[in-house]
Amino acid sequence: MELNELLKKNILILDGAMGTMIQQYNLREEDFRGKVFGSHNIDLKGNNDLLNITQPDIITEIHFNYLCHGADIIETNTFNSNAISMADYDMQNYIYEINIAATNCAKTAISNYQEKFLKLTPKFIAGAIGPLNKTLSLSPDVNKPEYRSLSFNEAKDAYSEQIKALVDGGVDLFIIETIFDTLNAKAAIYAYLEFFEQSKKPKLPLIISGTITDASGRTLSGQTLEAFFISIQHAQPLAIGLNCALGALQMTPFVKELSNLAKSYFISVYPNAGLPNALGAYDESPETMSQCIAEWAKEGWVNMVGGCCGSTPKHIKAIADAVKLIKPRPLLS
Repeated sequence: MELNELLKKNILILDGAMGTMIQQYNLREEDFRGKVFGSHNIDLKGNNDLLNITQPDIITEIHFNYLCHGADIIETNTFNSNAISMADYDMQNYIYEINIAATNCAKTAISNYQEKFLKLTPKFIAGAIGPLNKTLSLSPDVNKPEYRSLSFNEAKDAYSEQIKALVDGGVDLFIIETIFDTLNAKAAIYAYLEFFEQSKKPKLPLIISGTITDASGRTLSGQTLEAFFISIQHAQPLAIGLNCALGALQMTPFVKELSNLAKSYFISVYPNAGLPNALGAYDESPETMSQCIAEWAKEGWVNMVGGCCGSTPKHIKAIADAVKLIKPRPLLS
């Protein structure tokens, strides 16, 4: 059954954080390098996307655990798998390989899940497209507000390379996520539309997910939620949503607002596991997080829910259990 039809029947479950789970493995520099990048000229520890190549069993296991705990959609481990972000590690020439390896990890996890549990329940792979580590709207130099370290075409080209690799790898849909700068997102949207127009391939579904940074209700680049919605709806995504920055409780008024704004779109929301503590860790329990998300579902605000920073398979199971009997938000034509 196609994703669009499933969303009309059930609230679908997204997976949780990847970085939180990777941290639990306590990987060292040599683990990130593996056999392939042993002599690389820059330290690679912290380059989580590279683990698709050097530690694929770990990434596959994380995906598998999320599937076992109720995820319907798993995101590829490709949040930074573009030439601009990977330049920090001097790995611009490995973008295609990293993205292909990521899709292979996700496909293997689904295959392992279906084989172990003898289930043919539809599972989907979302090609994760992150926001870049440079912004098109803001200057990195407070003394030169007009300066930009990145051009629109450079951003678009980087996204185009990633999108091609993810399509070649076999993703089922795309998610442009953690959007703090809508111009960056527009470059990704442009690359997405251009790829499918030029390749003549069937267009894959798209989720667009913004990030409200604080109680002001604005993105980091200053847009209100309504302005953000208006500026990206031309892409006609399958779903529009919110993720990251806030916990479920803090995100509640914005989920309600978006649900009222985007009446003809499915709504996708995956908050952090609360706000970070003094050490930067996330303490919100699966029970507390899932109770809040269940309230959204009962209000008829959401169609897809999951977790972002700090969330684990236990959070995803609690969320899945909490919403499984609740009807999804209906669309208005």
